[in-house]
Amino acid sequence: MILLIHGRGFTQEKDVGSWHTISAQLNSKSKWLGFAEIQTRSRKLTDQFFYYELKGGIGYNVLPNFSALLAVGRYATYSGDGNYEKPLNKEEFRIWQQLTFSDRLGRLMSDHRFRAEQRFIHDDKYRNRFRYRLNLVLPLSHKELIPNTFYLTTFNEIFLSNRAPHFERNRIFGGGGYVFSKMLTTQAGYLYQYDYSPPSTIGKQFINLSLVLKLTR
Repeated sequence: MILLIHGRGFTQEKDVGSWHTISAQLNSKSKWLGFAEIQTRSRKLTDQFFYYELKGGIGYNVLPNFSALLAVGRYATYSGDGNYEKPLNKEEFRIWQQLTFSDRLGRLMSDHRFRAEQRFIHDDKYRNRFRYRLNLVLPLSHKELIPNTFYLTTFNEIFLSNRAPHFERNRIFGGGGYVFSKMLTTQAGYLYQYDYSPPSTIGKQFINLSLVLKLTR
């Protein structure tokens, strides 16, 4: 709430955009796993697509509630008003490491995600960034996230840098999803993101749609 009411110099884009994610996780009988994800974003619900990212990596389940992940990705932001209309505003190659801890209290499940990023931006700039996300999931029709389960979910994620200004971004999400099977889960909701860029904070609203595939070797 403190972050949201930081209103000095606050501006917000009026149009609601769309945010789409398709992620896949390949599990094996061992503790190793593979990961891949595609994201797209638009300034309007069905128009002005300006951003995409492609990323993938490998992970290891250290414990049932603790995992580690190493990944790389390409991230592109376009400045034109059309769909992926050039010129490119930002092109980035990124390496990142991630630790995830999960826990539960009754039906309520939580996970804490810590991520460190090494960012190589197209104009020869190098940046470090650190992210923390708290995610909560509440199954409704069953006590566990088993097939044919509806659930509610929310998360908040903060982005920090070792350079001033140290607080870069915040994301807040609220929505729900449905587990179709052990392989397929869908999720939809409202996501609000704002970037801190002195002397103003720029906010953007998105309708977020996600598709998660869990494949077993």
